Amino acid sequence: MAPLQQFISEQFDGTIWRMEVDELSETLFVEVRNNEDKQVSFAAISLVNGEVFFKDITTPERWLTGIEAAYDGVLLLHNYQSEAGPTHRGVIAIDAKSGETLWSNYTFAFDHLSENGPVIYDTRIQPRKYFLADIRTGATTRQYEPPVYKVLQNNIVVPDMIMADTLPAGFLPMHPFENRIHYLEYNNLRIVSLHALKAGQLIQSLFIADGDNVVYEDLLNAGIQKMQPEAFIMYRNRLIFIKNKSELKVLTL
Repeated sequence: MAPLQQFISEQFDGTIWRMEVDELSETLFVEVRNNEDKQVSFAAISLVNGEVFFKDITTPERWLTGIEAAYDGVLLLHNYQSEAGPTHRGVIAIDAKSGETLWSNYTFAFDHLSENGPVIYDTRIQPRKYFLADIRTGATTRQYEPPVYKVLQNNIVVPDMIMADTLPAGFLPMHPFENRIHYLEYNNLRIVSLHALKAGQLIQSLFIADGDNVVYEDLLNAGIQKMQPEAFIMYRNRLIFIKNKSELKVLTL
């Protein structure tokens, strides 16, 4: 087969903490945390042509903020009520292409995405009343009706955790730590991420095989202290993964 095409390779100044795919605009959003500076920044990259729409966008709240969701070309952020807890506060809407703030409301809280947009509630009102928000203005003119506004589904595929000895003998180029691997098949390709011991240190690697032949491999992490979560996701024909915690890579399969 032809060599796999590297579609995106983007280095960030910090740890990639979270990614979110907006399927309507085919945009990948990235949350990056720089622990030394206590600064969170955000990026948006097209999954159509690889264009970086924006990078290193920040908000007035340097640290207690993060990605909430993304819908139809808009990134939704939240703040935290405190550094000690996970409770979210506020909604901030960022345009995917310009990085400009479209609207913000610090009395709202996000609940989930419906097929028609974000569902939010006013944190000052009890019991909670849910409304459908206009993604570009924040207007809440319609009350949320579950039978009418269905939960938004996505096409993101995550690998399965399987035991390595269920694969054909000799398929893997190294012995997996604890005999466990993350595994996914796509277009006759076998995609594997695994942990292994090398020179007494734990590493994490990615392999892609066509039949029994490895056609791509990458060292994702070296000298790590514990096993990491799944290393990749698939979105349509894009394999999305993180290298060294700070480099975003996307392959076209």
